[in-house]
Amino acid sequence: MTETTTEQQASLTLQDVRDAAERIAGAVVRTPTMHSITLSAITGAEIWLKFENLQFTAAYKERGALNALLQLTDEQRERGVIAASAGNHSQGLSYHGTRLGVPVTIVMPRTTPTVKVMQTEAVGGKVVLEGETFDEAYAHARKLEKELGLTFVHPFDDPHVAAGQGTVALELFEDAPDLDCIVVPIGGGGLISGMATVAKAQEPPVTVIGAEARLYPSSYNAWHETDMPCGGDTLAEGIAVKEPGKFTQGIIEELVDDILLVDEPHLEEAVSLLLQIEKTVVEGAGAAGLAAVMAHRDRFAGKKVGLVLCGGNIDTRLLANVLLRDLARSGRLARLQITLQDRPGALFKVMREFDRHSVNILEIYHQRIFTNLPAKGLVTDIECEARDRGQLEALVRSLTDKGYTVSQVELN
Repeated sequence: MTETTTEQQASLTLQDVRDAAERIAGAVVRTPTMHSITLSAITGAEIWLKFENLQFTAAYKERGALNALLQLTDEQRERGVIAASAGNHSQGLSYHGTRLGVPVTIVMPRTTPTVKVMQTEAVGGKVVLEGETFDEAYAHARKLEKELGLTFVHPFDDPHVAAGQGTVALELFEDAPDLDCIVVPIGGGGLISGMATVAKAQEPPVTVIGAEARLYPSSYNAWHETDMPCGGDTLAEGIAVKEPGKFTQGIIEELVDDILLVDEPHLEEAVSLLLQIEKTVVEGAGAAGLAAVMAHRDRFAGKKVGLVLCGGNIDTRLLANVLLRDLARSGRLARLQITLQDRPGALFKVMREFDRHSVNILEIYHQRIFTNLPAKGLVTDIECEARDRGQLEALVRSLTDKGYTVSQVELN
């Protein structure tokens, strides 16, 4: 790690976070913290969940945005604020800015999904679409800031914002004292820098672990002095940041004990588990903490672990895909490719095996033309649903024993 300056060390204090908590009290949801008996049994750790996905805009970002808004001068409030964001910050800033009578402008890339534009406008934000990438949108926001005399509210690299995010930890430790560690998602670093400030002020100090998507290891690179590439389609787009904040990274390097990277399958599994077990919808970024614990079980075994479900804004179609993919990985859904001879009754004989093993058939695809088999051969793809992996494997063994060639389409 690089050395942290004295100025950076002193830039955020426990008192800053406590002051933020007083400012925003009553205007944001005091979200619950609950012990998960089932997730504790699955992971081997004692899991406590902080449900920040229950905020009005379904994300913790409201806290930092509101704390920053409440410290504007009268002139700044009258002129308005501006930000560049296509995510939760835009909704949190727009909602509370409108509630306080502060005009809010959000610059988003033209490639932003329409639903995110509509969600931001629905809570009072004025959306400006500019550029093809976030960097271009950010540059345009800074240009409008100067031209229109607006105040820029950064989504993470701002002490007022980070102090507001740190209020999550004040509530967490109040509800779940004696935590051994907290595992916090890292994007730009606003949430973890605020929470780490509170965690290290506990007696004794609480271990702070960051969780970052492997496709976007920006803070990990800075912390470990590595140069892993950043890019790709991650489920955790809320923490898909190519460069961490300068202010926040200084705090991370001083207070965070380690940063763990999580792969996409673990993120998908965590989102699915939280919905199935806790009956709560969490976006990829919000599930990163649980994903890290599941990917590094030995490290957290037997410890009392606090996790922040920091957001619940996930596209419903994407959520459906995640759930179905998780069923496939667990062996409850499968796609079997079976080679048959093109003769009457061939498919019927296969169907009898499915019936004998009580495996439900969802879809059947016959391939006679686009196959590398002889003209009298064919491939049948059968999507099916089983009780568990054992039931599916018994069916495959039975088909193989009867001379069929069977392969299964695997997920990553």
